[in-house]
Amino acid sequence: MYAVLVTGGKQYRVAQGERLRVEKLDAEAGSEITFDTVLMLGDGDGIKVGDALKGASVTAKVLGHGRADKVKIIKFRRRKHHMKRQGHRQHYTEIEITGIKG
Repeated sequence: MYAVLVTGGKQYRVAQGERLRVEKLDAEAGSEITFDTVLMLGDGDGIKVGDALKGASVTAKVLGHGRADKVKIIKFRRRKHHMKRQGHRQHYTEIEITGIKG
């Protein structure tokens, strides 16, 4: 069984036991969180969308927080003697899916 959920403005296709990194959540490491915005549930014989998802949720355990690898941004104007460098590291929360209820 799998689900499509929304968190941090992004959609993720998840299954039980899967680990993934999502946008930073305000939760302590080791705590349980519930995602109520489920867009789709699927299993071997079909899918559920829309009104069939009332009460559906995905539970996950927070494994920890961190920062992703640095992304380098370079803005360069040729023949103008102008170059600007910048870097960015995005914060994330690592979670493990413990259950899908639907």
